[in-house]
Amino acid sequence: MCALPQPLLNPEIKYTQLFIDNKFVTAKDGTTFSVVNPSNGKELCKVSEAKEADVDVAVEAAKKAFEPKSEWRKMALKQRAHLLNKVADLIERDRAYLATLESMNNGKVYSRVYLGDIQMVIDVFRYFAGWTDKLVGETIPVDEGFFAYTKNEPIGVCGAIIPWNVPLIMLAWKTAPCLAAGNTLVLKPAELTPLTALYIASLIKEAGFPAGVFNVVPGFGNIAGSALSHHMDVGKISFTGSTAVGRLVQKAAADSNFKKVTLEMGGKSPNIIFPDADIDYAVEMAHTAIFSHGGQICCAGARTFVHEDIYDEFVKKSIERAKSRTIGDAMDLKVEQGPQISKAQQDKILRLIEEGTTDGACLRCGGGKMEELGGFYVQPTVITDLKDDMLLAKEEIFGPVQLIFKFKAVSEVIERANKTLYGLAAGVFTNDVNKAMAIANGVCAGTVWVNCYFAMRPSVPFGGYKQSGIGRDLGEHALRSYTEVKSVIMKVSSPESLDS
Repeated sequence: MCALPQPLLNPEIKYTQLFIDNKFVTAKDGTTFSVVNPSNGKELCKVSEAKEADVDVAVEAAKKAFEPKSEWRKMALKQRAHLLNKVADLIERDRAYLATLESMNNGKVYSRVYLGDIQMVIDVFRYFAGWTDKLVGETIPVDEGFFAYTKNEPIGVCGAIIPWNVPLIMLAWKTAPCLAAGNTLVLKPAELTPLTALYIASLIKEAGFPAGVFNVVPGFGNIAGSALSHHMDVGKISFTGSTAVGRLVQKAAADSNFKKVTLEMGGKSPNIIFPDADIDYAVEMAHTAIFSHGGQICCAGARTFVHEDIYDEFVKKSIERAKSRTIGDAMDLKVEQGPQISKAQQDKILRLIEEGTTDGACLRCGGGKMEELGGFYVQPTVITDLKDDMLLAKEEIFGPVQLIFKFKAVSEVIERANKTLYGLAAGVFTNDVNKAMAIANGVCAGTVWVNCYFAMRPSVPFGGYKQSGIGRDLGEHALRSYTEVKSVIMKVSSPESLDS
């Protein structure tokens, strides 16, 4: 693991305009919006706001870059791989600046961004760079006199809409496979966190990508996001965000040109602790599973199920750990947790906590603001005495709130774990391989972690069951979702006919 440098002091915010056709440009109507540092609630800068007309221009640039005789379409596969690897090199070069900018913009602790998020971004670009010449098709046995094969071709212009919680990671998850497959891309970052996407755009240009291949249109979902989702010249849209907005994206795709859709949405993931697990390790991992980034992670361990034999001890240790968690400015190397992304998110979390306790749940620690810190902070919170039908147990909180449930039997906890609209992830802690496999096989989730949590690799697909999504990010599954499969059936002459 690389050494951790100090974050940059007062870094210059270099790019605040739209990025279209390898140029930074102002929005057509000159509109801007404010971007805020959630650690202190102060404005960082104003960013150009893309509207429908700007999205049209970006899509047209991407469309032109995908023309059959364009530089991008004629580019050798090894050169495409080189460009993706070059982006990874440039991200590594500017790692401290990017980590500082991300931390300032979205409130994730700088140390975790520098050591974790950016390493993932680098690894994802390098992984998909290796795929550019490996998208092989199939030869298929057919009747005598015919030869059949398939080939994978790029879709064309793709759109991506990414969330505010891990902007750099989400940009990499969408961009790297899209470009590796030979497509062009128009990306809309969340309006709360557009700054690192714009900086990455500058690196993609510096790496040598042709104009129009990658474009960034910061703006609001109901305007720029809607325009991108409805656009008739966009062949695929990849979205990560809330289930409610995912529905709108899918509907827009159907209402326009039936573009392909990949959706990664909400979660209420179970994390199951058996009595044979190392309890101190399980407490710490369950703490990490929910409190990382203030709970603002879609696959967070939002429901902690603990076996009745260790329930009381687990709860006691979890409360002690939550109370010891260090909270503060995301740029402070000594803190474990920064702010929530916005006042609206802070208010939502506090409202759900209040409604849960009114409903009969027991607040064991936390549950309030941390006004003395100046930003949008919520105390690490532990809640017990929960029932599966409570609002807290069903709704995605997206905050630092650990819900601890008691269970008795394996079959019972599987049934309760699946009692949700979501199916993004799950965790299980046990030294019994039979219990581990029973949970892994029985829980309806796209990812199941055994004796770990948040373990992700670029080669391993990620996505959800049920209302957590459609399709997968990462791995070969993601790459192929950015392609069309073409079948070719050729009539071939018999040897006898060739003799005449």
